[in-house]
Amino acid sequence: MSLAYFALIVSIVSASALEIAGAKFGAQLGSMAAALGLLAAASSTRKADYEHYVRATSWGRWILIAIPLCIAAQLAPLPLSWAHPIWASAHDSLGGFSLGPITADIGLTVDALVLVLAAISLLGVAILVVRNRSRAELVLFVLSGVTAVAALVLDLHRLSPGLAAAAPSDLTTTLAGLGLMLNLAVMQLAAERAETHHSVLRSVFIGLCGLVGALACAIAIFGLSGTNSAVAASFGVVLILLILVIRRLDLSPLAATALSVAALIGAAIVLTFLFEKNSGPVLLRLVPEMGTETKAALERMLADTRWFGAGAGTFAAVGRIYQNDAGALLTAPSAATAVFAGMGWIGFAAMMAVSLIALVRLFFGALRRGRDSFFPAAAAACVLFALVQSFAGPGLLRPAAILCLSVIVGLGLSQSVSQSGSR
Repeated sequence: MSLAYFALIVSIVSASALEIAGAKFGAQLGSMAAALGLLAAASSTRKADYEHYVRATSWGRWILIAIPLCIAAQLAPLPLSWAHPIWASAHDSLGGFSLGPITADIGLTVDALVLVLAAISLLGVAILVVRNRSRAELVLFVLSGVTAVAALVLDLHRLSPGLAAAAPSDLTTTLAGLGLMLNLAVMQLAAERAETHHSVLRSVFIGLCGLVGALACAIAIFGLSGTNSAVAASFGVVLILLILVIRRLDLSPLAATALSVAALIGAAIVLTFLFEKNSGPVLLRLVPEMGTETKAALERMLADTRWFGAGAGTFAAVGRIYQNDAGALLTAPSAATAVFAGMGWIGFAAMMAVSLIALVRLFFGALRRGRDSFFPAAAAACVLFALVQSFAGPGLLRPAAILCLSVIVGLGLSQSVSQSGSR
């Protein structure tokens, strides 16, 4: 598993660092490293590893398979009546074959399919690699460090543009939100080490690193980002605290259920208030303010979206059709909008199902895990943040954010079922 572990780290660091720096090949390098990691993990997998993977993904392997199949179906010749209304109208006007690919751009959809396969591969590699607790800790440190650096870049650029070059704000905001949860987990790791008679000096050093990273991420997400992003991060922090309280107070199942239901009701009230602040399509209610013409174009585009969408990754290509200015570029205001427009109701429902099932699986895994509960707890908080943030901004469309989130979920799932340390 050493080669798979190395490929996992390379994929995280290269994709994140290169994309923050503005390089165009970060996604490709990250995908190549994911493929190498999958090959290495498959060649060295033992029966115990396979059984561990099956337990960790028992929550819904079929959904993970369904997502790439849904994208692949958009590349196959299908009746145009299933596709975007524009293709059906063009066929009625110009004639020709009644079959064709659903996607508006085959190349962009192939790129999206490769990225999804890389993300699923990294999730599987992470589940196998971090079964070893020491490797799980190192992966957590790498993830927390990468996301903290992204948050620091955003902090420095916003506070003093001369100190740091501009980086994609949607990406750095998303990584900062993930980093807040991860660095809180690092602080919990340090506390658990101190309680179990590990080196106090090393535990203090780890705790201070986690504190610095958490502060950098908190400044970026709460002080320099939008209100909705801050609310999404707050949900994640509350979830970590909820799990910590239930574990530390050793609450009975009835008390834990009552506290969880109260937290769920509170979250529902907050989300209802946020969604009711604005009018229009639900998918556009949490996004930042935009021009009247842009909003009207987005509403027309969403209204035309059918069950299969217009092709994964083709939002900008299809958006040109709806713009009054042919030279203008219509970008996705949020990840949820892009997924819905690209993959339709089926793809959007699959993505929501994956997120919610993973969230529930990680939450209960954290409650069962014992002293290592901070791994699945942080992963659950990251999934909750990503779920809300997907309606507020497009950061989760970035390959670096997708690959990092995949590894985070894999880390949480693996450690939610692990019972022993290393092999």
